[in-house]
Amino acid sequence: MKKIFISLLIILISCAPLKNSEGRNKETHLPWNKGAIVTAANPHAVYAAIDILKKGGSAVDAAIAAHSVLGLVEPQSSGIGGGGFMLTYNYNSEVISFFDGREMAPANATVDMFMNGDTVMSFGEARQSGKAVGVPGTIALYSTVHEQSGKLPWSSLFEYAINLAEEGFIVSPRLAGFVQAMQYQGRLSINKGSKDYFYPNGIPLKNGDLLKNPEYAETLRRIANEGPSAFYSGQIAQSIVNAVKEEPNPGILELSDFNAYKTISRPVICGPFRDMKICTTTPPSSGAAQIMIGGLYNNLINGKNDKEDRLTAFVDAQRLAYADRDHYFGDPDEIDIPIHALINPKYLRERAKQRFQPDQMPYHGDPSIVLDTLASLPIWGTDNTEEAAGTTHLSIIDQEGNAVSMTATVESAFGSFRWASGFLLNNEMTDFSREVPKDGSRLANAVAPNRRPRSSMSPTMVFDKNDDLLMITGSPGGNSIPAYVSKTFIGVFDWGLDAQSAVDYPNIVARGEKVKVEMKSIEGKQIAQLLKEKGYDVQGFEHYEVSGIHSIVVFPDRLEGAADKRREGVVQTLKD
Repeated sequence: MKKIFISLLIILISCAPLKNSEGRNKETHLPWNKGAIVTAANPHAVYAAIDILKKGGSAVDAAIAAHSVLGLVEPQSSGIGGGGFMLTYNYNSEVISFFDGREMAPANATVDMFMNGDTVMSFGEARQSGKAVGVPGTIALYSTVHEQSGKLPWSSLFEYAINLAEEGFIVSPRLAGFVQAMQYQGRLSINKGSKDYFYPNGIPLKNGDLLKNPEYAETLRRIANEGPSAFYSGQIAQSIVNAVKEEPNPGILELSDFNAYKTISRPVICGPFRDMKICTTTPPSSGAAQIMIGGLYNNLINGKNDKEDRLTAFVDAQRLAYADRDHYFGDPDEIDIPIHALINPKYLRERAKQRFQPDQMPYHGDPSIVLDTLASLPIWGTDNTEEAAGTTHLSIIDQEGNAVSMTATVESAFGSFRWASGFLLNNEMTDFSREVPKDGSRLANAVAPNRRPRSSMSPTMVFDKNDDLLMITGSPGGNSIPAYVSKTFIGVFDWGLDAQSAVDYPNIVARGEKVKVEMKSIEGKQIAQLLKEKGYDVQGFEHYEVSGIHSIVVFPDRLEGAADKRREGVVQTLKD
């Protein structure tokens, strides 16, 4: 059964390349002439990427440089102690590739490792335990994509981050706010390493402080000079294992787990949205939810132009897609996931007819109606995964038209709070379902040895009917990522918003029984009131869940970028 799913997945829905492996027709191919653009969550990361592009680097080179800086200047969101997903596009060949650098469970992981007898560990207890740390995938991801699409020498990609770590950077308001908020929450101000770095002399960092990290600089220098092996063996790897095994609640990560880690090249999937094509990432990512939301939305609006109808269609498309995502998604190397059926237009048409009443709890659909096999789908128990709202996203197009959409994470803010060799370690294992169902049912996203937990991260690209790139998008935000990302392409291509306005639009997250609406603006309050009048159980939020969308829209004559004002990012363009 699993082999059937995998073969169908690769044969039917992989869309790399968009046209053929020979690339564009040379007679009609026009050289890229729109320049380059970078948008990311911190100005230093953008400057690092632009510096690489000025030196003739590729979009992938720029992404590596930018992210190595993000791990320094916004360690609450991502870093080399975590993992990520990267979607790449080659302008000349039109090949789209997906690289999975997700963290991996240790070989000794067990399904009940977050259980205390019959009681599940609280999220707070679990996330700061050593058990929460998976094998980091970021450096392996860097290496894999650089081998495929890098132009500049590997060692040159870390120069900006090394210099910034040694010379110091000014602590931003966002980083200072997180450090101060965490002083009495969790173990950031207690654990060895993180205590001295974020709370020198017991005082939390504040906005405007100069912060240096020579230990991080030395780690990057070793990686730059020795390659990925400097991270996955020897002193750096041992420091990670040592941090994982510290009390309280030590973990089970071993050096052998580092030797077993590798980046995985997975199929890209594409699906229709209006007369366009959404191309995105396969599980363990939740990229397919973008295709599902777009397709469901198309069916639910059914030609209606009323703003209220389109708003409720967006809400219900999310509710249906989330229910399917939560039920079926996990690690595709470990479980059968009917992705090709879930994004099939026929299934989405039928699924849209199941539009639940606003006061009903949506449940998953049955995609077997479009399967070509008589084999039944696996039966999974009720998902109870909690996914924290951390992470970062960056989008880049280089001077040759090649593009990157990268989402990266350490999971929760500051990950597990555990510190090794100048950086924080992830708490990615809490992205598994921690609870073992008492009824004996199995979960698609259960803990297992060497398994990668399901992720909401959804780096995405949109193409027109001629397969020309229209948009790059993505966001952090935990379980809210599918909602944040889908808002951008629906906002631009259906609601008539420009790139920045689509990012600025109030966030609406419809997973499960409640519809969460961002209430910072008058428009957000109006949306909440409208949905309440329609019968939805609306919950307002202002600060708990924060997107960090960084998008690029491609026009015939220019590039338009957007940086989420909810964070500290900027957009910068580069013309020849």
